[in-house]
Amino acid sequence: MAPRTATTARRLRLGTELRRMRERAGLTVTEGARQLGVSQAQLSNIEASRFGVSPDRLRALARIYRCSDAEYVDGLLELATERAGGWWETFRGVLPTTLLDIAELEQHSRRLRSANTAHVPGLLQITDHAREIFRQVVPEFSRTDIEHRVSHRLQRQALLDGPDPTPYHAIIHEAALRVPVGGPSVARRQLDHLVEQSRREHITIQVIPFSIGAHPGSGQTILYMYGSVPALDTVSLDQSHGPVLVDAEAQLDTYRVLLDRMESVALSPERSREFVHTIAQDL
Repeated sequence: MAPRTATTARRLRLGTELRRMRERAGLTVTEGARQLGVSQAQLSNIEASRFGVSPDRLRALARIYRCSDAEYVDGLLELATERAGGWWETFRGVLPTTLLDIAELEQHSRRLRSANTAHVPGLLQITDHAREIFRQVVPEFSRTDIEHRVSHRLQRQALLDGPDPTPYHAIIHEAALRVPVGGPSVARRQLDHLVEQSRREHITIQVIPFSIGAHPGSGQTILYMYGSVPALDTVSLDQSHGPVLVDAEAQLDTYRVLLDRMESVALSPERSREFVHTIAQDL
């Protein structure tokens, strides 16, 4: 069994879930390996995502660990049989691997939900808005790095198009709408783009106005990516040093509740569209 050349977030997730499955069964690595008929080192390498795992071996592990959740196992099989080669691979070695991981996770998500306070969500940014955001990063990016990041961001947005687009629900605070990123002209075009996108059947945009006051999730930037089952969801959190991916069960529960509460205090999609249009008209 040859080691993998590139360890992606989805491949790491498969190993993590196999470890969690074993631990829920109350088995040590030694016990699991013995029942599977492999060495302890082999099972450790599978759980660490250094080696892949065949569908037959994955099914055998599910039987050994007495996992009866067929949908969960099917989700793991999807991870195990995944083939590399998505568009994001053209950025490998050019952009941080976390950005590639987010693009791949989005591509395989059943649906997406986000909450943004300071910026318009990346999946809804126009080119000039995205370029100006990257210009303000400290330490500064080179012109080439900026263009790579803009290109990557725009290619991510392709999942919202095509014959089978990914459903997307974005919650945006009024603060993100009021900042004239790139100047009034760019800001107006960005807001007009949000209005246009909000009319698409698979895209929902809700605004949290200043008048709501304090609310759950204030100040956070959250991207929730839904897997085939809730246990395989992933959350991306923006930090000053870059995105952080979390997938522990308790964390996923927390962010699902948090997004639900933010959605409950936000304006309806119809009122949000009118709200964004009004801000654009005032520029």
